[in-house]
Amino acid sequence: MKHAVQDWFSAGRIMLLGMVLMLAAACSGDSEKKPVAEAPEETPVEVIYNQGLDEVTVGDYEDAALTFDLVERQYPYSVWATKAQLMAVFSYYMTNDYDLAIGAADRFIRLHPGSADSAYAHYMIAVSHYEQITDVGRDQGRTVKALEALEEVIRRFPTSAYAQDSQAKLALTQDHLAGKEMEIGRYYLQREHYVAAINRFRNVVRDYQTTSHTPEALHRLTESYLLLGVTDEAQATAAVLGHNFPSSVWYRDSYALLSGQQLAPEVDDESWISGIWNAVF
Repeated sequence: MKHAVQDWFSAGRIMLLGMVLMLAAACSGDSEKKPVAEAPEETPVEVIYNQGLDEVTVGDYEDAALTFDLVERQYPYSVWATKAQLMAVFSYYMTNDYDLAIGAADRFIRLHPGSADSAYAHYMIAVSHYEQITDVGRDQGRTVKALEALEEVIRRFPTSAYAQDSQAKLALTQDHLAGKEMEIGRYYLQREHYVAAINRFRNVVRDYQTTSHTPEALHRLTESYLLLGVTDEAQATAAVLGHNFPSSVWYRDSYALLSGQQLAPEVDDESWISGIWNAVF
């Protein structure tokens, strides 16, 4: 089973429990499965809804999404329609129709802004963007959308299980965006566009300082400043690197670069380092 499905069952365990109880109560009696397109208008809403549940149970998510959409279309003012909207979001997500899942979740939020289930809808928007994150060599527009949606879940529903899972995904998303900045920065550095490279590496240190890319970003800044002949900035940056990551291979590399020019990081004084950090970044 794909990791996204596992995420849904773990992070959405509270919502899942409520849904399971709701669905168990909803499933009454046996009903013969009929193609969605053939369901006559007089078909009871619970029959159509239970058909959708049967399709989810066997993993037929494409038909399930259509069935739940039919519930809302034929019985838009029933309590079943609200339940069906959420199940349609999940069904579209499970078929990798992420844009449809996002659209359905956004519509649920607009129709039911005060619903207790809006946290789940926001979460499904976030994970649908998250599942579409591409490698750092490609455009990161979807990654930015994932980051914004995850931050919204954390901000609006801080005590929910969705916030906990979103926090973990947010860290990975930030690391991904930092990786993209590093890739571009290295590109500029190799082509001797040092100012452009410095701007990218500073972005990593300023905006993504908790990610795994920060030590290298500080080293690349030291390297770029030295190549520009700005030795004071190079020494200050190396000092920040040494203070925060003293055992890092990147600090050893920065120290070697400075030593090669008869320079060394500035004195490691915590208050001085703090001032440099605020001034430089």
